[in-house]
Amino acid sequence: MILLTGFERFSDLDCNPSELIVQCIAERAHERGETDLVTEVLPMEYGRAENRIRMLIREFKPQAIVGLGVAAGAQGIRLERVALNLDDSDEPDNSGEIARGRLIQAKGLTAYWSTLPLPRMLDALRKLGIPAFISNHAGTFVCNHIFYVARHEVARLHIRARCGFIHVPLRLEDVKRARGSEFSLPLPVMVEGIECCLNVLRDRPTAVR
Repeated sequence: MILLTGFERFSDLDCNPSELIVQCIAERAHERGETDLVTEVLPMEYGRAENRIRMLIREFKPQAIVGLGVAAGAQGIRLERVALNLDDSDEPDNSGEIARGRLIQAKGLTAYWSTLPLPRMLDALRKLGIPAFISNHAGTFVCNHIFYVARHEVARLHIRARCGFIHVPLRLEDVKRARGSEFSLPLPVMVEGIECCLNVLRDRPTAVR
């Protein structure tokens, strides 16, 4: 069982591509009759998102957990290597909460490493011609918060689950609408990229374009 999560829209985004990706993959899985995937769109709030991800991990005890979020300015699909025990952002979450210099877990580890097979995912994405790279910093906002909480919950429950986080860039459609110059990808390409990563977890071959 794989648990795949995204986030609802926040700030001035018209939509959150991570939410759309999760919805598309959930629909495809349903059409194909796949039963090894659980999907959830999390609230963009520190507390509510933390409570929900812990509940999902306890309920399903998945073999793998993949969190998705958007990172404006990302130059492709960004495979995150490290989750920090830190909330620190001037931007409020969707409840209006601002967290500055706050530990996520008062007695927790300083950081957790992703346990996803990042090099294999990176290789598979690049074989598809999808821009991708490994990043050493998932930020200090709600995305990093959920990455850290999920890893902490897996360790606390002694579940042998691979767990990590992936950032996606803005959608091409949104950047064009805003007449911006930031890097972007079409939504179908991002869906293909995340499905590629899930197939790596399932040890399924991914066809090269």
